Amino acid sequence: MRYLSTRGDAASSPTQSFCDILLGGLAPDGGLYLPETYPQVSRAELDAWRQLSYAELAFAVLSKFIDDIPPADLKAICDKTYTAEVYCHARPGDNAADVTPIHWLEQGKLALQELSNGPTLAFKDMAMQLLGNLFEYVLAKRGEEINILGATSGDTGSAAEYAMRGKKGVRVFMLSPDGKMSAFQRAQMYSLQDENIHNIAVRGMFDDAQDIVKAVSNDAAFKAKYKIGAVNSINWARVAAQIVYYFKGYFGATENNDQQVAFCVPSGNFGNICAGHIARMMGLPIGKLILATNENNVLDEFFKTGVYRPRKTAETFVTSSPSMDISKASNFERFVFDLVGRDPAKVRELWAQVDAGQAFDLRGTPYMDKLAGFAFVSGASSHADRLATIRSCWETYGVMIDTHTADGLKVARENPVAGMPTVVLETALPAKFAETIREALGREPEVPADLQGLEKLAQRVEVMDPDVNAVKAFIQARV
Repeated sequence: MRYLSTRGDAASSPTQSFCDILLGGLAPDGGLYLPETYPQVSRAELDAWRQLSYAELAFAVLSKFIDDIPPADLKAICDKTYTAEVYCHARPGDNAADVTPIHWLEQGKLALQELSNGPTLAFKDMAMQLLGNLFEYVLAKRGEEINILGATSGDTGSAAEYAMRGKKGVRVFMLSPDGKMSAFQRAQMYSLQDENIHNIAVRGMFDDAQDIVKAVSNDAAFKAKYKIGAVNSINWARVAAQIVYYFKGYFGATENNDQQVAFCVPSGNFGNICAGHIARMMGLPIGKLILATNENNVLDEFFKTGVYRPRKTAETFVTSSPSMDISKASNFERFVFDLVGRDPAKVRELWAQVDAGQAFDLRGTPYMDKLAGFAFVSGASSHADRLATIRSCWETYGVMIDTHTADGLKVARENPVAGMPTVVLETALPAKFAETIREALGREPEVPADLQGLEKLAQRVEVMDPDVNAVKAFIQARV
């Protein structure tokens, strides 16, 4: 299996193997990596995979994409990653051994797929835990090290740190805005005492932290000397890992492989739902992919009109489902590459407009005729909508959901698909968004027993001004 860039510059970005692209982010030409062709899954394979455990299914699916890790080693990595001990926060009555249990709200019609049972209570654990184990394996084989530098407003940072803690050859330097995250989110990150985890709280906003990461990454000499790497959502391994739970969710929501399923996915950066698109392209019987956004409705606008119009920072709303407060969806380029017939010249043309701060418009082009064939529908949700949805889900089903999952449930209810169940991908547990839960329900969210008292643990964090040179010096002193 070889991987190509969506922008197709064979000179600067030749095709590479999985392990070659694992430790990187963007291709050198600025594009994103995708398989040269999507592997196909036969009906016989679907029939055989239906009875597999999550770890076994992960090995079966990932083997389609990874041929430069010996099968026995890849199987061991999957077995180590996907256990009930790691994903231990299933709802009472649901089977933790399933890793991503299906929880029916309306039997046979509407369900949640629990993706938030990992150590940081967010769906990002599903891919990040695998990424941590893959990093450790490949670095050991190559005798290399990597220093991961990232910025977070909450969930990405904790998922990365919990995945990389204690990993040989890996150090994490995570920047966050000082005092701007919830107490629970801060405690998740700052209470980690592992020697390879370093938290830096920047006096400023998330954008200040992200600007520092970009500045360090743009310093080619520093990046090469100190082996700076990334675990952001454009990493192909994260998308590949997410494909697995679509297969598991399909099997959990159906009785046989003649049925179809609609998946409703809260998505801001298009990574989560991009994995569903690829699963469908592989042959998984997905009838519809329902995309849910919040007030930052760039993606909803595209699927309704054909116009992709990224917003400027000043036009991006700060909302109560903050993981979707995104105005430029990084992974969207992967889908557009498929939409335009995998024509890298067309992708370069479109993203030249995006990178210049402009929109692109596919109305009146042949691509709009093809869009319907990819089975997407979309919708948006507001703060008032998510409060009402959290409240109705609690009162009707006795199930407490977080703000992002509420966006998904609201849009799923508005877009029922006849003849098939709809599975809403749960993106986080409500404990991470206590303020909005209190506003909606007048009560505290449920906190898993093993995380109670987290905020009282000793914390280790370096607070500093938003200074690129200060962050560089911090890294230099610890590598």
